[in-house]
Amino acid sequence: MIALDELPMATLVVDTDRVVTAANDLAGELLAWSPADLVGRSISDLVAPLAEGIQLPSWAVSWHPSALLRSVRRLPEHDVAVHTGDGGAARCRVSGRYRRGPDGDLLGAVLALRPADPRGHSELSAIEVVSTVSHELRSPLTSVKGYTSLLLNRWDRVPDEQKREMLLQVHHDADRVTRLVTELLDISRLETGRLHLRRQLVDLVAVAGRVLDKVGLEYDGLDCTVELPEGFPRVYADPDKVEQVLTNLVENAAKYGNRAGMAISGSLGDGLVAVAVHDQGEGIPAGDLPRVFTKFFRRDLGKPTGTGLGLWISRGLVEAHGGRLTAESTVGEGTTFRFTLPTDAFDKLLEHYDT
Repeated sequence: MIALDELPMATLVVDTDRVVTAANDLAGELLAWSPADLVGRSISDLVAPLAEGIQLPSWAVSWHPSALLRSVRRLPEHDVAVHTGDGGAARCRVSGRYRRGPDGDLLGAVLALRPADPRGHSELSAIEVVSTVSHELRSPLTSVKGYTSLLLNRWDRVPDEQKREMLLQVHHDADRVTRLVTELLDISRLETGRLHLRRQLVDLVAVAGRVLDKVGLEYDGLDCTVELPEGFPRVYADPDKVEQVLTNLVENAAKYGNRAGMAISGSLGDGLVAVAVHDQGEGIPAGDLPRVFTKFFRRDLGKPTGTGLGLWISRGLVEAHGGRLTAESTVGEGTTFRFTLPTDAFDKLLEHYDT
């Protein structure tokens, strides 16, 4: 294991109470404390607002809301002022990663500090997002531009049936762009804890039907059965987010699995409903399975498409509802993605109003 003093950046390790448990020499130099004097200090005692009226990042005064989402690992970067050992203050950029146990339970965080650059460089993950999404936007926007230009310039020469096909493609590409923009917004909201769920009673059977109708338009030969039990309970959730999650899972199965023999199944137990998407594809190797929920991961199978963000976002959306999204796979047989949602959320809401 690499020692803290081998790291090239000032680093603090904090526990679940946000108390420093370890610091390297670079942190001591930057903050004008000895590493031993930093140990035992609360982050809230070290970090100060940059100016009057500017709020501290929420992790400095209490854990960031994204700490509740097991799939979120990164703490967003912030400009802060840090109290130094010589009685002054140092302006720093602070970023970090949550430390989590095998089940995603919060163990603390590792914080990296660097002197704030007045020119303000963007962080690497933002560059990766822009680069990836820009590439994905290019194809649908080129298609929209081409078809609309053709229709505007040769409207009278294009047969009606061909016009309809072109407009359907433009409509499909516009939906694709909208979805990419939604993914960008979801990344920001999940990582900053600002995701707002518009909950209402959701019929999962109806959601599954809409998802298959939509995905079937894009993937020819899609044959997926819905095996949700009769009387399958409705859940109190955000219908758009639930549909987004199920769409991601079905599209993922259609892209990498066998489009025939797919199934959406459901089960009920322990205050949760579970919805699973099964495919009969080649399966996911054991070494790749833990990585499928990480950002930008795309399996090296065929010609990977998409941003590699869908499963990461889906897990965050499910966990924001209080559920879990997991995957299991057998090479040569297929893969199952399963998410759970609590069935008692609506009951708790009624209890709140009753009191």
